[in-house]
Amino acid sequence: MRAVRQPSRRLRVVVLRGHQANPWELRPWELLGDRFEVSYAHSGANWFDTGALELDRREVRTLRDVLPRGRAGDFLVRIPGDRYLGLAEAVQGADIVHAQELAYWYSMQAAKLRRSMGFRLALTIWETLPFADAYRNVRTRRYRRAVLDSVDLFLPTTERAAAALELEGAPADRIRVCPPGIDIDRFAPAGMPPASPPVILSAGRLVWEKGHQDLLRALALLARRHPQLVQPRALIVGSGEEEARLRRYAGELGVGDRVELRPFVPYDQMPGVYAVVLAEALAAGLPIVASTSGAIPEVAGPTATYVAPGDYVGLADVLADLPAGPHRIADPERVGRLSAAAAAQRLAEAYEALAGA
Repeated sequence: MRAVRQPSRRLRVVVLRGHQANPWELRPWELLGDRFEVSYAHSGANWFDTGALELDRREVRTLRDVLPRGRAGDFLVRIPGDRYLGLAEAVQGADIVHAQELAYWYSMQAAKLRRSMGFRLALTIWETLPFADAYRNVRTRRYRRAVLDSVDLFLPTTERAAAALELEGAPADRIRVCPPGIDIDRFAPAGMPPASPPVILSAGRLVWEKGHQDLLRALALLARRHPQLVQPRALIVGSGEEEARLRRYAGELGVGDRVELRPFVPYDQMPGVYAVVLAEALAAGLPIVASTSGAIPEVAGPTATYVAPGDYVGLADVLADLPAGPHRIADPERVGRLSAAAAAQRLAEAYEALAGA
């Protein structure tokens, strides 16, 4: 990889992720310590355990932190909208502040502070749909406008996200595709044959749009159409409002005894249960069955097997023909591009470009 010019001093970078700071996304920043002074804001209501990260953690309270715990507090914070309390102090002296998404509250806060505090604003974008104003609520419309006008460099994670940004109104010369990275050594193939019965992992928030219910339907249909096969188990990892409904649905479909729901698995343990997202699955050498939704085909590439979103019948047919044999990396070049080291280099180049702009 091309060497990045060393600045006369280490640039200070502050990463903002609201309550979503997590070890799997922030791994590449750990590799920037010799070139940048990196810290991340951590709220009291953060959703994930970040204790294993070797990054400077700055505790910054949010409005959610001072409200009651549980659903009451979740509801109350929606009225004014969440925010960091004392963000200006947390980013004091920063050269670059790195937030994410056009309509997140902390991106809006960073946008409002940018001019007065003199830092450059970078923004990771995962969204692959250009919602504009028409498909956003009143509050996030204001956030989007403030952020669009203030970002110095947009860092979409995929080409599809970059296309959505262009339609949102982001200038093309401020868009630089910057895929995330994962620890490919941590997720290297274990060299062991697949489990019997096979385990199908569906990892993600327990909400309707993640499609966990389609996996349950596919398992039930597979059992009916192919009773002679060793029936796979399902491991659903995540938490959210659909948990009780998914458990009930699995029972109604007759697959409740083959479905396990785990609310959370620490990142260090995820290689043992398979992977968190597509990049980890590629690095683990596991067969991937995914929908054609969003940027999934762009990330998973040609070695994955695809079904249309919601096509549980097609998913059942694919599961009936699961490959056997030891795990291997089917696309090592793609895995290399998705490594934490490659992602760290992309971030470093982006930050150097910002510093020199």
